[in-house]
Amino acid sequence: MPDPAHFLAVNVLDASSLLAAFGALGIAVVLFAETGLLVGFFLPGDSLLFTAGLLSVPGATTTVHLSLPQVLLAAVAGALAGAQTGYLIGRRGGRALLARSGNKRLHEGAQRAEDLLNRYGHAKAVVLARFIPIVRTVLNPLAGALGVPARTFAIWQTAGGLLWTVGLVLAGYALGSSVPNVDRYLLPIVAAIVIVSLAPLALELLRSRKTAKAGAR
Repeated sequence: MPDPAHFLAVNVLDASSLLAAFGALGIAVVLFAETGLLVGFFLPGDSLLFTAGLLSVPGATTTVHLSLPQVLLAAVAGALAGAQTGYLIGRRGGRALLARSGNKRLHEGAQRAEDLLNRYGHAKAVVLARFIPIVRTVLNPLAGALGVPARTFAIWQTAGGLLWTVGLVLAGYALGSSVPNVDRYLLPIVAAIVIVSLAPLALELLRSRKTAKAGAR
């Protein structure tokens, strides 16, 4: 039986720590929380998926070993169920729930999500949001609150969820299969993933500030 102290020592912001403690089940839970519950915006979805792929390579020298089929199943299930749950929460009062939060990052993410929906339309925005931290947390309930058709949302959140989860897991698996002892470089690799995943959000914020400055002239 696992030592309870082992779970208490888990760092929920560290993908490796989460995977070591909970394995594939942890992936499903984290992705469900990040994409379905407004409280999960701080969780490491991108780095978790990529790291899980790395740790699924047979014969790797890592201390944690995962099953690729289990990782893919858990990732897809958590991401799809989470997004659909978030949408249903939004249909029942997502804006009211968001308004109760005093977190500035969450409100900024909601604004970016609404901008995506207005600029790209429902289908493209739902898919793109999967790849933008914070935005993927708030877009699902926001889509429900704004009345995005249920069928449209279900189809495109499934497409985006499959592309995001399977793509990142297999990217990690491919890197782990081609680079010997890749676990030695796990920390810089995860840091690079975080930077890349935040790039779209940073570019969008920069664009918004330029637009605001231009409008103030």
